Amino acid sequence: MPDRPTVLVTRRLTDAVHARLERDYNPVFNLDDRVFDRDELMANCQSVDAVIPCHSEHFSADVIAALPERLKVIANHSVGVDHVDLAAAKKKGVIVTNTPDVLSDATAEIAMLCMLSAARRASEGDRMVREGRWDFWSPAFMVGVQTTGKRMGIIGMGRVGQVTAKRARGFGMEIHYSNRRRLPPETEQGAIFHETVEDLLPHCDVLSLHCPSTPETKSLMNAERLAMLPKDAILVNTARGPLVDEDALIDALRNGGLFAAGLDVFCDEPGGNPELSKLDNVFMLPHIGSATKDTRDAMGFRAIDNLDAVFSGREPGDRVA
Repeated sequence: MPDRPTVLVTRRLTDAVHARLERDYNPVFNLDDRVFDRDELMANCQSVDAVIPCHSEHFSADVIAALPERLKVIANHSVGVDHVDLAAAKKKGVIVTNTPDVLSDATAEIAMLCMLSAARRASEGDRMVREGRWDFWSPAFMVGVQTTGKRMGIIGMGRVGQVTAKRARGFGMEIHYSNRRRLPPETEQGAIFHETVEDLLPHCDVLSLHCPSTPETKSLMNAERLAMLPKDAILVNTARGPLVDEDALIDALRNGGLFAAGLDVFCDEPGGNPELSKLDNVFMLPHIGSATKDTRDAMGFRAIDNLDAVFSGREPGDRVA
């Protein structure tokens, strides 16, 4: 209807989310479900009042500067907002929101999957069976690392980090963490706080990354810090690819500094790193941390809730800028 706000939806969302958008707004869908380039993104934003993007669309300062005055809100279908220049949005007067909370369980499940699959050499074993190369067995065959009772280190003890810690406790793991602020005792639940990442790393048989991607965290896990992990440690990254220096990670995996890595995110997405693909001791997924129907429905509804708030004159609950 003409009096309804027009909303650009940059990627294909779930059927339930599309149905709610059609009920309450004038949605403009990307029927091809492909990533808009910079010029296409700017052009498609010119006649809308809001946009629901994913992390695949980059709202750089120049893109935001070109947004029309009528566009009031960028309601991200993601928790991370590293694809949006928040300072430019604030200067332009465009509200930016995200979708926290609702994907914590799904992402923590993927973190545990990455940990277990890396520890027990799942990729290598799967390929061996599929390719018909499994023709031998002995007590020394396909020996991996047992995670039960080991130490898990978490960098970024926010929502996803806390749920991951809860899951890891089910394996009897001792939790260590580094965070911008120490959690209150009732939230820590016995986890051991380390003031710095450098203090944390020697205590990690498994290191799981759950911090945002910012200029300060780019290549957080570089060669120097990877070398601080115990020999045969496992690195898990379900947060953002740029947190890890992939060249340094490849060196550590090749030279035996690390036992394995479990990765759901990469510096280059989609596609990943072909050099990582050559290594048997890497378990990889195509950035599917939140990819369950329940979670993707909830993320879409959360984005629409933020639109509802903005267009009814209320402060959106998930405002980040």
